[in-house]
Amino acid sequence: MLEVESVTTTYDGIVAVRAASLSVRQGQIVSLIGSNGAGKTTLLNTISGLLRPKSGRILFEGADIARLSPHLVARRGLLQVPEGRQVLGPLSVRENLMLGALAARTRQAAADDLERIYALFPILRERQDLQAGQLSGGEQQMLALGRALMGHPRLLLLDEPSLGLAPTLVGQVFATLKRLHRDGLTILLVEQNARRALELTDYTYVIEHGEIVREGSSEALREDPAVIAHYLGAGHGRAPAQASTRT
Repeated sequence: MLEVESVTTTYDGIVAVRAASLSVRQGQIVSLIGSNGAGKTTLLNTISGLLRPKSGRILFEGADIARLSPHLVARRGLLQVPEGRQVLGPLSVRENLMLGALAARTRQAAADDLERIYALFPILRERQDLQAGQLSGGEQQMLALGRALMGHPRLLLLDEPSLGLAPTLVGQVFATLKRLHRDGLTILLVEQNARRALELTDYTYVIEHGEIVREGSSEALREDPAVIAHYLGAGHGRAPAQASTRT
């Protein structure tokens, strides 16, 4: 479904992502983990069209989307929930959700989609007339996710959905992602909480200093000594690059 091939992205001449490659098959939930500043968000923003790669290809359902603007990428069904949620605070919860109705061809279709989101997130129905800025962090994350789902994504990109949330709310967010995946949604998850990501996903890529240094089934990486040491709390320091493997 998604093939990222040797993508390099720069900021003001500085390489932020270097020759990164990854793939997501239809129906998978895949994670991209790494430290702060490793290039996770840069790679996600490159895939969604917010940034232009300096080189490489991004194929979505066989078409190269690397030079498309973000709204054209979104119209193809590749939608991103950005880091920090970025809801429109002065607008109501309902208005925020309706902004996501990219695929609704009729007013009735949009109304049906809205009911679907309210069924998934009942708290948003209760809060629908409140300004989005009045919601808690967890509620805003649900709103951002619901807004993306209004657009009927074929592939959903999620950037740090657990960021800044209390542990109980993190559990709710990941339970929702598990349900969406079970219902058939394909997901690429960028997440600093490596333990949660590895528990939830089918396959994982590890990025450090802009390079993919490891990849494999999430189950296998949970037992990888370098991943355990660097991301799961059993040690400190960066896993040596020369020890990295590609599978």
